[in-house]
Amino acid sequence: MSKHEAANELDTMRAVMDTADCLISCQEVEWALDRMADEMTRDLGDKLPVFYCVMNGGLITTGHLLTRLGFPLEVDYLHATRYRGTTRGGELFWRVSPEIPMADRHVVIVDDILDEGATLAAILEYCHQAGAASVSTAVLVDKRHDRKAVPHLKADYCSLEVADRYVFGFGMDYKGYWRNAPGIFAPQGM
Repeated sequence: MSKHEAANELDTMRAVMDTADCLISCQEVEWALDRMADEMTRDLGDKLPVFYCVMNGGLITTGHLLTRLGFPLEVDYLHATRYRGTTRGGELFWRVSPEIPMADRHVVIVDDILDEGATLAAILEYCHQAGAASVSTAVLVDKRHDRKAVPHLKADYCSLEVADRYVFGFGMDYKGYWRNAPGIFAPQGM
């Protein structure tokens, strides 16, 4: 990327944030994570679970969630995506599969958002085929719409819902940027 292209990209990304609608404040996200952690502690605190962060989106949610959990657990990651730097999902692409074996383990998959759910459904199938004793899902946000890849697909742990808009922040990106935004935002017009 040339200096000129980088400057234009920087201006574009700043304009996206400057005009974005804040749907969920950082404080509301923190409260939601507290609620999710309380539920997980109740359900998983005596199971020695292994948490798998879905990269890249689940990174921030996983980091904030794990510090709230006061029980022993293991952490690993996997990387499966449908977006690859765009705002529309495409074919599932596996970048990294987990290292910690899932067989006979209580598995928790942590991701940023449950949108259509095709990525999450594929990951769940992978976990079941790997012999997990149980599989739970935790997402920061569930998007309200009728386009779920698997009818009635719901996360086991989720404290926030958003309208059917493209969202970014707290792990979710806008064209690869703004995962670091402190809250959940929607670009104007999307």
